[in-house]
Amino acid sequence: MRIAYLLADPGIGVFGTKGASVHVQEVVRALIALGHQVTVFCVRSDESVPPDLEDLEVVRVPLGRAADAAEREVRIAEAARALAAAAVAHPDSFDLVYERYSLFSTAGEEASRALGIPLVLEVNAPLIEEQRTHRELHDAEAALAATLRQFRRAEVLVCVSAQVARWAGTMCPEAAGRAVVVPNGVDVTRICPAQPSLRRDARFTVGFVGTLKPWHGTEVLLEAFGRACRSAADDWRLDICGAGPELAALRERAHALGIAERTVFRGALPPHRVPEMLAGLDIAVAPYPPGPHYFSPLKVYEYLAAGLPVVASAVGDLPALLGDGERGLLVPPGDPAALASSLRILAADPALRARMGASARAAAVAEHSWTGRCAQWLGLLEGVPVP
Repeated sequence: MRIAYLLADPGIGVFGTKGASVHVQEVVRALIALGHQVTVFCVRSDESVPPDLEDLEVVRVPLGRAADAAEREVRIAEAARALAAAAVAHPDSFDLVYERYSLFSTAGEEASRALGIPLVLEVNAPLIEEQRTHRELHDAEAALAATLRQFRRAEVLVCVSAQVARWAGTMCPEAAGRAVVVPNGVDVTRICPAQPSLRRDARFTVGFVGTLKPWHGTEVLLEAFGRACRSAADDWRLDICGAGPELAALRERAHALGIAERTVFRGALPPHRVPEMLAGLDIAVAPYPPGPHYFSPLKVYEYLAAGLPVVASAVGDLPALLGDGERGLLVPPGDPAALASSLRILAADPALRARMGASARAAAVAEHSWTGRCAQWLGLLEGVPVP
């Protein structure tokens, strides 16, 4: 098929470095690997273009500057209409419209209706509630109206978790039967276990990948790491990959805890460099705090593919993903003492780490590849052959 991938969210660059950008790239890769042709229509592209996507056709419709949140919402809606128009006017004939759900966008609904082809809508979060809680939502009525238009038109709603699928069904009951849970995944060829002989740093290394925002719990990781490597004899290192508004505060906290010299803040890395970072870790951590957890964490799938034992908060889908001690250890969310204890357990037992890492890699390959994820929802479309 020829697929038009629509992305109206101005916060996500197709070639950016944060998790949402990685998600876009991985879905595109998987669709191409399954034999489809993809053209991306977006409002933001960014510049960290991975080598294997240099030939991807990307049609960009600039959003333009907005004076305030209200104007920004209007501009997103206008840009979404322009994206739909660009897809309709494109010289290639598309067979499917795929859109990542964005507030105020009706691009998928409009393009799908004009072209007479199916729409698949990817739903990653309850965006209306998320925007109202964490940011600023000026025109909630317009956001809801656009959402309902998209949900009603979509042949399949690809929801990253059962919680998101329930939310979608609550928002639009008539679409509930078309909502399917398809968690995030990982490219198991791009991210592989490291060869121990290639490790550049012999120190025991704990790592984290993600945006440095409060809901990722990185401050709890710093506290736990400080407790875990409490003696100078422990030759430990903490490797944090990511950027975000919490960076300055986290640096200050590392100094206050006396672990600044053991801690590396890498900043945001281009996605194609993340495997190299993961190759230097002994343990990977997902220290989510208490609260609602409707996500499907990309970082944990990448940890698994890298063959790393994981220490994670027991929230959302993580207990099922990690199993009962098979691929990692679970801790209560927001509990630095429990997290420190788990770090020390794994640090003291290389054989346990090896068993968990092998199980993690096997699960990633067998159950969580991006091609498998995309094949799942493609198989729901009538008349579409899936390898």
